[in-house]
Amino acid sequence: MTALLFRDDAYQTEFDATVTAVNERGGIVLDQTLFYYTSGGQPGDKGTLTAEDGTTVTIGTTIKADGDIVHVPAEDQPALTPGTKVHGTIDWDFRHQLMRMHTCMHLVCSIVPCGVTGGQVGIDKSRLDFDVGEHTLDKDDITEKLNALIRENHPVTAQWITDEELDSNPDLVRTMSVQPPRGSGKVRLLKIGDGVDLQPCGGTHVKNTGEIGPVRVSKIENKGKRNRRVNIVFDTD
Repeated sequence: MTALLFRDDAYQTEFDATVTAVNERGGIVLDQTLFYYTSGGQPGDKGTLTAEDGTTVTIGTTIKADGDIVHVPAEDQPALTPGTKVHGTIDWDFRHQLMRMHTCMHLVCSIVPCGVTGGQVGIDKSRLDFDVGEHTLDKDDITEKLNALIRENHPVTAQWITDEELDSNPDLVRTMSVQPPRGSGKVRLLKIGDGVDLQPCGGTHVKNTGEIGPVRVSKIENKGKRNRRVNIVFDTD
């Protein structure tokens, strides 16, 4: 199983690894990786893998398939073979944008007191869908509260609990359609500040909310009788 280095340090950008397998489509499996794989609404990382002989493979995305973390080459890339030692470099600008956005999505969860029915993290725009029930959402109000939490520069940290501890605290799970991954005996929690937000998450995040920068709710869409979609963008004005 590939060791997930990004869980130890989301700010590390380079690493060394060994190719353990190459699937029938050319997807590359490593013994360890900094490349985050597509999950939890966050896109997989992209970057490069460079072999000792100088051969460089551009990775277009990273996914999980058949239990393996697969580094998917872009089109027309040279092939690597099992046993090849490589130096990996992630696309930091792409990763950091996603880190900022993903952490911001947790702040949105802390503001909107409703169950999450879906979501997607993007580098320019992200969204969360909520089962709002009788709640009314106002984009200016959410924008103001979001930026207040960002300016307060709350620390963002990770901690681990057991599957049994999660079962004893079901309110930690905000997503109604997707449950946290189980099977390893422990679940990773993301904690923001002292009581701002605490919920299971395996994604990559910034170290403090101030690093997110100004944001705004671009629009709130009606996606059904009870469902509302909150769209977030970076405020570059």
